[in-house]
Amino acid sequence: MDSLLIRRSELHFLLYDFLQVEELGRLPRFAEHSRTTYDAALEVAYAVAEERFATHARASDEHEPTFDGERVHLIPEVKEALDAFRRAGFMAATHDYDAGGMQLPAMVEQACMALFSAANIGTVAYAFLTRAAANLIAAYGTSEQQARYLPAMLEGRFFGTMALTEPQAGSSLADIRTVAEPQADGSYRLRGNKIFISGGDHELADNIIHLVLARISGAPAGVKGISLFIVPKYLVEDDGSMGVRNDVALAGLIHKMGYRGTTSTMLNFGERDRCIGFRVGEANHGLTYMFHMMNEARIQVGLGAAALASTGYLHALDYARNRPQGRGRRGKEPAAPQVPIIEHADVRRMLLAQKAYAEGALALCLYAARLLDLQRHGTDDGERIRAGLLLDILTPVVKSWPSQYGLEANALAIQVHGGYGYTREYPVERFYRDNRLNPIHEGTHGIQALDLLGRKVPMQDGAAFNALVAEVETTIAACREMTPLRAHADALDAALRRIDETTRVLRAALGTDAAVALANAATYLEMFGHFVVAWIWLGQARASLSGNAVVGGQELREGKLLACAWFFQWELPKVAMHAKLLQALDRSLLDMRVDCL
Repeated sequence: MDSLLIRRSELHFLLYDFLQVEELGRLPRFAEHSRTTYDAALEVAYAVAEERFATHARASDEHEPTFDGERVHLIPEVKEALDAFRRAGFMAATHDYDAGGMQLPAMVEQACMALFSAANIGTVAYAFLTRAAANLIAAYGTSEQQARYLPAMLEGRFFGTMALTEPQAGSSLADIRTVAEPQADGSYRLRGNKIFISGGDHELADNIIHLVLARISGAPAGVKGISLFIVPKYLVEDDGSMGVRNDVALAGLIHKMGYRGTTSTMLNFGERDRCIGFRVGEANHGLTYMFHMMNEARIQVGLGAAALASTGYLHALDYARNRPQGRGRRGKEPAAPQVPIIEHADVRRMLLAQKAYAEGALALCLYAARLLDLQRHGTDDGERIRAGLLLDILTPVVKSWPSQYGLEANALAIQVHGGYGYTREYPVERFYRDNRLNPIHEGTHGIQALDLLGRKVPMQDGAAFNALVAEVETTIAACREMTPLRAHADALDAALRRIDETTRVLRAALGTDAAVALANAATYLEMFGHFVVAWIWLGQARASLSGNAVVGGQELREGKLLACAWFFQWELPKVAMHAKLLQALDRSLLDMRVDCL
């Protein structure tokens, strides 16, 4: 039986047919790679994910981390899994050969990470955070900071975190109060409190490198006065050895609905006025640097949501094929044999919706990874700039659409199981609980909506939006030449015109009444996301019909065409409904007085 994490045929189709990862061999960065090396990486990921991560997912959910006042305790399988992950080379998979990496394309690396998320998102979160922190230091740290921390982080001996949120500020980073006092030796002394810091304390690694947002004394108010600091749990000596324990104290663990294997912490910095930190980059530019890690984390959140939707779908599909109940259309005679519930139309409805949401979301996330490869390693400025624009405008969608509709897929997986799905005997309820965090962390759905409509769409006079429109128009033109897809191409073109018209109306309103333009930004994000995922589905359908396609059997290809047709029939029409509502510039949310709610 194929994996219940993500089908091999699915990943192979997305990488080789839809996204044509082998084409990246034209880039010097990936010249030594081939399908052989990509398949090898995937197979190692499948083995480690299934044998080390999936095997303790239930145990780490049932036995949450505990704090005895001195140390955090986790079940031993968490460290064993992360050690296997590290030994397999996934901590540094995309980094240079010289740094111990594999120079894998982000596309392939993200496909591997999707497997770990599907297997056990609570355990792999430690690795995700560490990799993102290492990438930030690699991008903005001094050569001395890189030499001191990066080798150990890429080897998995040090782990990393991002410490942004404070109790009184929440998502409003302009209101953070953690302060940093400059010292004569160039270091800083930090004082403050952070909350909801994932991976903030544990015994899984020799050290934890916190990336902390704080204000230098006298800095401007608001986000313009935020700086970024490296704050190690243990100071690191010049020779790389562990120094004294830094003044970073665990105030307590937070107990969550899902992601229970990941410590969620309250941290106090500078209780004894001895918390030492080291500034990254220029003073008062910390939020700009942190967005490097935040944007990477946002893509990881979308990928995790898509992975959880994918494994939930496969578990529901397996259950539906093997659970006999009722007699369906074949007759109502009590003596007639029962049929598997997959024979019932309503169960197939729920399964097809899950398939469309999960496979559409995963394809979107891997497409974003392809853009990252081209942005970083494209052969000319035009290619890199175009990829960067597309990645900018799609990042809010990549974070939020899989989080919203991946969660819906997990809810449907529970429904397919019936009463059993609501029990802890089956994993689909855990998938739902784990996925419920994804619409919240790394910027809520509402924050992503404001980012998309308020920043990404109008930036550079609509350059990113126009780049996306051009990509969609290219797909439409190609699919109009394919008879089975011509009607879908026409439908997507009509949706594109509605998106363009609605965007023009809202951009005009931004200049005259920004409050009303942004009041329903969440609806704009949902409309935009549905349009983008329809485009992604049309691309998959095109790949399934391509004469150059090399992966997957007839069932996979027919399934892609039918799922695309379902999405265009049942989901794409929502674009027109949302467009009509948005163009009305409705003021209901603004007119409703808070005391009337």
